[in-house]
Amino acid sequence: MTIDTFYTNDLSQSEIIKDPNEVLDYGFNWADYLATTGDTIVSQTEVVQTGITKDSATLVGDIHQIVLSAGTLGDVYRIQSRITTLSGNVANRSIYIKIEDR
Repeated sequence: MTIDTFYTNDLSQSEIIKDPNEVLDYGFNWADYLATTGDTIVSQTEVVQTGITKDSATLVGDIHQIVLSAGTLGDVYRIQSRITTLSGNVANRSIYIKIEDR
């Protein structure tokens, strides 16, 4: 199985196309945010809308990686990365995954 990776540090709402048969790794890059605060991540969680499958999630340095599969053709799913930092800050970033045949 090949895992492709999409990284985002864009604060705008990003929409990414995914085929329902793909299993892809999506990474939320928190490096820029952490550089401005001088903080570090102590925990992370992900909020994944019902209908798309979260296969796994992990933190690799400043990147919160979430592996997603499945989804229904034509649907758009919100995927959220939520981190808590050493100083107690909680920050959220979202992307939107649109399911289309590729």
